[in-house]
Amino acid sequence: MTVRIGAEEEFHVLDAESGRLVPRAGLLLERLGTKGFSSELQQSAVESNSEVHDTLDGLYADLSGTRSRLAAEAAAEGLAVVAAGTVPLARVTPRDVTADPRFRRMAEEYRRVADEQLICSAQVHADVPDRDTAVRAMCLVSPWLPPLLALSASSPYWLGSDTGYASWRTMLWQRWPTAGPAGCYRDAAEYDAAVAELIGSGVISDSGMLYQDVRPSARQRTLELRIGDACPRAETVVLIAGLFRALVRDACHRLERGADPRCDGHHEWLRAAGWRAARSGLEGPLVDPWTRRAAPAHLVLRRMLHRLRPALEASGDFATVRDLLDETLAAGSAADRLRRTVREADLPTGIDLLVTETRGGRLPARAGARRPRPQAAARHAGGRSRTPLHPVVAPGTPG
Repeated sequence: MTVRIGAEEEFHVLDAESGRLVPRAGLLLERLGTKGFSSELQQSAVESNSEVHDTLDGLYADLSGTRSRLAAEAAAEGLAVVAAGTVPLARVTPRDVTADPRFRRMAEEYRRVADEQLICSAQVHADVPDRDTAVRAMCLVSPWLPPLLALSASSPYWLGSDTGYASWRTMLWQRWPTAGPAGCYRDAAEYDAAVAELIGSGVISDSGMLYQDVRPSARQRTLELRIGDACPRAETVVLIAGLFRALVRDACHRLERGADPRCDGHHEWLRAAGWRAARSGLEGPLVDPWTRRAAPAHLVLRRMLHRLRPALEASGDFATVRDLLDETLAAGSAADRLRRTVREADLPTGIDLLVTETRGGRLPARAGARRPRPQAAARHAGGRSRTPLHPVVAPGTPG
């Protein structure tokens, strides 16, 4: 079975000179057009939608091309774009909500939560055979999602200060009423009934406001990963996409063999594992999905790679994912790279780093870190693509 993948990436719009977040996404969208791009809740963010790909090579080429185009169009207007969970310099104001009736209703209902939605994420879609499989697979993949969050962590700064977290975006995102672990359901009918009940409660207005870590797409036959920060380096998105595709392939294989997800109903540890990943990134412990005990991030991720090797090899992804993981662990998380740069220079230099990485610039690994194997993704060119992924979620869904 070919499991195709696609990605949605969100980008902050900055003033190129000051490095501050600015509500000028509309101007950028006028230059870009609407094919493959859309607005977000806040006027300071733009979303891009990749096409669907069979290969990680194709996904990388797609994401890199989109980032190059975004950077060029932004520069023409004195702007810059950054793919990260948060940017260090921003202001909170209710005046910068995008002029869309749905967004305006959300801003009025959720107030400060919506005002502080100055965050960006990266979402990955992977093919599933049908909606029932997507719903049942959520339970099998959920324990392995916090390590993917740790790989993406890129948001240590908020409103000019270091929060102490690798992903402060996660802490802001968790305030939405439907954010967090997805839960387990017998089939799509049970899941859809739960969604209808949530909408009926009036707490959310539509299914586009289901902000769980993973969910079945409402419009595509895919399972959608939503737990991670936007990633400064496109290679990180490709790494996460490769691991997520392997998780989905593995889950589908287990379900085909009649495996019972055997959910014990105790999701407290999953929420705790997500918090741990947001706090530590790659530079501290994670909760090992096998033992539910603290373990070094590099150990958890290498165990994950070993567990998923058959699924990665089935997709032809193992060598690429292995090499990308080696490089990522050597270089450190984006959050750590940003902090190191700020310590060695200053906050504006850190913002320059985010801009540079977003448009494809490369950085040296940490001093003394083991050199990784040659990176497969650096050689990516081309790749097959099929039906455009856009649109995937309800238009304008934040996060």
